[in-house]
Amino acid sequence: MLNQLKNHKKHIFVAFSFVLAFTLLIAACAPGGGDGGGAGGEQKIRVNINTEPFSLNPGLANDTTSGGVLLQTFEGLTRIGKDGEPENAMAEEIEKSEDLKKYTFTIRDATWSNGDKVTAQDFEYAWKWALDPKNEAQYAYQLYYLKNGESANMGKASVDEVGVKAVDEKTLEVTLENPTPYFLELTAFYTYFPVNSKIAKENPNWYTDAGDNYTSNGPFVMTTWEHNDKIILEKNKDYWDNEVVNLEQIEMIMVNDPNTELSMFDNGELDWAGSPMGTLPTEAIPSLKKEDRLNIEPIAGTYWYKFNTEKKPFNNVNIRKAFAYSINRDAIVNNITKGGQIPGMAAVPPTMIEENEKGYFEDNNVSEAKKLLEKGLKEEGYGSVTDLPPITLSYNTSESHAKVAQAIQDMWKKNLGIDVKLSNAEWKVYIDKLHGGDYQIGRMGWLGDYNDPINFLELYKEKGGNNDTRWHNEEFASLLEQSATETDEKARLKLLKQAEEILMDDMPIAPIYFYTNTWVQNENLQDVVLSGLGDAQFKWASMK
Repeated sequence: MLNQLKNHKKHIFVAFSFVLAFTLLIAACAPGGGDGGGAGGEQKIRVNINTEPFSLNPGLANDTTSGGVLLQTFEGLTRIGKDGEPENAMAEEIEKSEDLKKYTFTIRDATWSNGDKVTAQDFEYAWKWALDPKNEAQYAYQLYYLKNGESANMGKASVDEVGVKAVDEKTLEVTLENPTPYFLELTAFYTYFPVNSKIAKENPNWYTDAGDNYTSNGPFVMTTWEHNDKIILEKNKDYWDNEVVNLEQIEMIMVNDPNTELSMFDNGELDWAGSPMGTLPTEAIPSLKKEDRLNIEPIAGTYWYKFNTEKKPFNNVNIRKAFAYSINRDAIVNNITKGGQIPGMAAVPPTMIEENEKGYFEDNNVSEAKKLLEKGLKEEGYGSVTDLPPITLSYNTSESHAKVAQAIQDMWKKNLGIDVKLSNAEWKVYIDKLHGGDYQIGRMGWLGDYNDPINFLELYKEKGGNNDTRWHNEEFASLLEQSATETDEKARLKLLKQAEEILMDDMPIAPIYFYTNTWVQNENLQDVVLSGLGDAQFKWASMK
């Protein structure tokens, strides 16, 4: 999912565990934070989510902030459990056909936060709504696994032809285009969450504020949403599994300053500082390590820069490669992010493809970058770099993103002789600009939604959606389509690697580094479940 927050730090990977440790059950691990919200045994916590969520409609959300709220308030057919594996959630029973192309889900007895029953129709409505092209859901492609899902989203078929059908209130039949071994992981992702169809049909803006219209079915309900200030979640007394939910309240504040976030934690005003919800200041990392307060874990995520391939001069592949090759990633992770992240010379993290720790090109290859730049200038008819149009690097407002951008700006000046301007905007403005193609180079991060390389590669299969680069390659798309029907695991991985090689050779994106989660937490807060995909669940958390 889109990541507007993370610019993470960690200890040197211990041999960088290439088998993703899917889920970590975080108990009381480090001093700090004082009593926080849980003083006197009160089951209340405060966390920082940095910024206003892009959308709290599961069908429109496409970023880590929105996802971090929705994971607490909604629940899909399955949920990723403490062991990192999908477990039954809204689905009480799941039946699969022998060819793994048809699933029958029996919906358990559960209610929405307003007392309405959660029905199979709520799932059918939500999925078809997200696929309806008029709703412009950026994450609609996550539903392309459904029969006719892509065709419906492209306007080539009716949403009525999509392979999801409520047989009755308790029975949901799902038909897939191809066998998908990780489908039950997908149904735990927020694009697959249900929506109260009765409410949504009556009020299309049901999701814009807390109140009677904002109904959810997860462990917590949103009772307050003061835009650009805070969100308050409270325990959902009617949640089917509420006996395991200990926290009575989660207050999510929106402070977009890492130093303030850490100060609030040290003063006992927050129970968690840092990722996956907030951000720690980079300059504090060394001292937090020295004090043995810092928690660090690798996650499946990549920090990269996107090129708008439809805007000069980045319509030229050699100019794109020149910019990418001239970045010193090793210096960035050692001197700026300071957490031992792995320099990124590939799109898919090494947690999914082991050899991607080395990647597809050499880091800081200035001599090759200069050759490519000269070639690209000639191809575009530029006499020298002074003839290039003004170039701007854009990023969303964040101290850490600014530091990385400033360093890379200096590298491009020193290594290529090119002046690049910097531009920043708050997340909602920034992401709208990227989606609208109003940029030349833009910062973005991507965290895996499920543990498969296709999740990183499919972003660039077609123009539009989260593919802000406007890049398209028929051979790349064909390889991804072949991988969808390849049942041999090794052969499928080979196809995905071939596709990634094309992506890295055409360079619509310049990977910078692979992510980690870094945070400090109140010593009384326990049992927060952190996924190796980079998200947090508070369903089982408590203050001791």
